[in-house]
Amino acid sequence: MSQHTFEQYAISPAVSKIVEGLGFKQPTPIQQQVLPAALRGESLIGQSHTGSGKTHAYLLSLLSQLDENIEDVQFVVTAPTRELAIQIHEEVKKAIQIAGKDQVWLSKLLIGGTDKQKMVDKLSSTPPHIVVGTPGRILDMVKEEAIDLYKAKAFVLDEADLMLDLGFIEDVDQILVRMDQEVQMLVFSATIPERLQPFLKKYLTNPTHIQIEDEKPSPESMEHRLVPLRHKDPADIIMDITKVIQPYLAIIFTNGKEHADQLADDLLSRGLKVGILHGGLSPRERKRMLKELQSLRYQYIVATDLASRGIDIQGVSHVINAQMPKEEEFYIHRVGRTARAGMQGTAINLYKDSDLPLIQKLEKKGLSFNFFEVKNGEWREVKSYNERQVRERPQSDLEKQARSMVRKPKKVKPGYKKKMKQQAEKNLKGLKRDQYRKKKK
Repeated sequence: MSQHTFEQYAISPAVSKIVEGLGFKQPTPIQQQVLPAALRGESLIGQSHTGSGKTHAYLLSLLSQLDENIEDVQFVVTAPTRELAIQIHEEVKKAIQIAGKDQVWLSKLLIGGTDKQKMVDKLSSTPPHIVVGTPGRILDMVKEEAIDLYKAKAFVLDEADLMLDLGFIEDVDQILVRMDQEVQMLVFSATIPERLQPFLKKYLTNPTHIQIEDEKPSPESMEHRLVPLRHKDPADIIMDITKVIQPYLAIIFTNGKEHADQLADDLLSRGLKVGILHGGLSPRERKRMLKELQSLRYQYIVATDLASRGIDIQGVSHVINAQMPKEEEFYIHRVGRTARAGMQGTAINLYKDSDLPLIQKLEKKGLSFNFFEVKNGEWREVKSYNERQVRERPQSDLEKQARSMVRKPKKVKPGYKKKMKQQAEKNLKGLKRDQYRKKKK
């Protein structure tokens, strides 16, 4: 089988120099498909996971088409978070430096948390060829007439599903209505949720769809543990877990910022020192939190999916899912924060019966789960959900009727399950008595 090389694509001599300087030998699967399509000027939707080489897939193709003689914005790259935009811009600067085009190819980072007027003044004097930033700040600069994006050839929307979740898709829409309708659209997203479809249909006509399936959804040096919730308080279980693990840094994931705030409060009230990271924090708070994480002030951080993709956090040894995500891809992204650079990693998942369909899907993808609980300060292996299902005796129609007659209390108190079971047994006796009387008649 012939090996793919970067030379087979129509990249410019300057970009060949960048590829060599970055030490790239072979294009990754996403690069093999994005580069030729993007170089042909096609609009596309690319689906791939973190670490797939997606950023360079679009950067190399855009830099190949850059015309240094035109003093206009030629390419716009948008990212959902300041941190992600900074990372992308760092890669742009590195590429420009390797190409020896420091004074010729101009790029500008446009993000919030910086002096707006200074930014307007700088942009007004010399327009950059490449703009990288967050949608809100790019839109600000367009409205201030500091930059004109109408002549831009390509627009990149990175982490589109996260952009949607964080509520920035309206800003992206406002930017695009001010651009040429023929602009090349390069959309990258881990998932394509239904809510994203209207946006895609509005701006992409017959796009090339590229989907890269990961053969191994998580590193081999990764262990996946499942801990049953069984109506316990997640904060109590997490406190038990903290007594049996020694993390370098553990991220505790929740679904949404309200859940993150609540869990962080619950853990703090139990004496666990935790940081918090989600889209509801101000840019200043997020910057401070990341600095404190780097200085190892926290061993635990409660976070939303923003931390699984929008921000790169180093040194994560454990991922704890206080709530299982809704989709497989989000699980892959979360656990992908750990077991990096040869390190061992552990994912600990608090699960309910409603999470079993997701767990089964992940098992079909090749993930192997071990079932545990923490008892008396030690890990103890427990039976898996399918072993329990085999053990359970099928219920009779009368038993089902007896259970349906039991009302779950509005306020759940300790021991309520036992009371509900007793009530069901009482109902069953009554139903059996009624049945017996009818037969006697």
